[in-house]
Amino acid sequence: MKVAGILTVKGGTGAIVEYHGPGVDSLSSTGMGTICNMGAEIGATTSVFPFNDSMYNYLAATKRKDIGDFARVYAKELKEDQGAEYDQLIEINLSELEPHVNGPFTPDLATPISKFKAAVEKNGWPAELKVGLIGSCTNSSYEDMSRSASIARDALDHGVKAKSLFTVTPGSEQIRATIERDGQLQTFEEFGGIVLANACGPCIGQWDRKDVKKGEANSIISSYNRNFTGRNDANPATHAFVTSPDLVTALTIAGDLRFNPLTDTLKDKDGKDFKLSPPTGAGLPEKGYDPGRDTYQAPPADRTAVGVMVSPSSDRLQILSPFEPWNGKDANGIPILIKCKGKTTTDHISMAGPWLKYRGHLDNISNNMLIGAINSENGEANKVKNALTGGYDAVPATARDYKSKGVKWVVIGDWNYGEGSSREHAALEPRHLGGLAIITRSFARIHETNLKKQGMLPLTFENPEDYDKINPDDKVDCKYCLPYV
Repeated sequence: MKVAGILTVKGGTGAIVEYHGPGVDSLSSTGMGTICNMGAEIGATTSVFPFNDSMYNYLAATKRKDIGDFARVYAKELKEDQGAEYDQLIEINLSELEPHVNGPFTPDLATPISKFKAAVEKNGWPAELKVGLIGSCTNSSYEDMSRSASIARDALDHGVKAKSLFTVTPGSEQIRATIERDGQLQTFEEFGGIVLANACGPCIGQWDRKDVKKGEANSIISSYNRNFTGRNDANPATHAFVTSPDLVTALTIAGDLRFNPLTDTLKDKDGKDFKLSPPTGAGLPEKGYDPGRDTYQAPPADRTAVGVMVSPSSDRLQILSPFEPWNGKDANGIPILIKCKGKTTTDHISMAGPWLKYRGHLDNISNNMLIGAINSENGEANKVKNALTGGYDAVPATARDYKSKGVKWVVIGDWNYGEGSSREHAALEPRHLGGLAIITRSFARIHETNLKKQGMLPLTFENPEDYDKINPDDKVDCKYCLPYV
């Protein structure tokens, strides 16, 4: 959280982030994994930690001791190089580091918990906390769940439960089964928590939220890694914040974003003040991991008679057809479908939530292409001018009109275009609807790679200021542009 606040969502673009120093050995292996997971939010190519005993113990606990043994042979090489020079060096004293809350609407707006109350009041963010959400792929390790459960148990011992709605998403069947066996799951349920499936869930918008109406301003806080506008619940008025599972759990007890569990008190069942105890939790389960239910279904040994049958009338599944190859010619005078203004994440390019039911049907899910992107011409979403008719229509409808008439098109993007989830549909859809190139000030690394894989040209301005010289109704000549096909 602290690093994201320093580097911002684009500060790590093109960089490898290497963590080192004496504080590393105080972290659990899964804690280091979470930090590396968040590297995607700053645009990093990758993030690395030196190999240490914590990693070895985790590998051994997850039945990969042979990998740990192999790594130990080369442990002297699996660490930072002495005397290495870095493009940028950030020093963080873990003994002085405060818990941070990041957001709303972006994972790099970082505020230490001691200053968060003031930020909530200054910015007019809804102080009432409607929902706290922990888990998902980012923060659902055994350690995370145990620490959160210790906070929940502390509250229960004082006769209080979560004041906000509280959800728990185990990151895997192994975690779910292990915390069920060891009692954390029962604690969450006693606390008032709702245990969701071992899936992406609200993190990616798979959340049939009922407690607020769309357009109603409200606040939620999660231990997920992304909090872009409308991502979790399709409500653009939801102020989504991200923080550690510890803080999420503590804040749901108060039901108020202005609560600081490090300094503030709560009321117990008798109305007496009490402070939450610091969270505790083992990095690894004492009894080992429980693998849980084995749901794997092996394919038949002889697959020659196996066929994939998809109804042609299905609106959720569609057999993919190969894209048309490049015709070998330059594309001249082609229109700009949209000039995107500001943040354009993969959620803006291909929204999740209810749309995910169409992810097996490329043509249908393409009806969400760029519907969240802001048009620089009018400051509106999903309203662009058709260069052929002069009329305004939705972005996907305009792209389909161009495609039906054999007209290629391009998109002009701002900084860090395509940040957020890897979401391959955000690259598939532009190619499917006839796009040729995405031209930006800069790309998020994973999205740029995905565009190449689907045969779209990801181009960047040699001078980022040239973005400002482009008008939405300009025409583009794409010469000597060999698509990735």
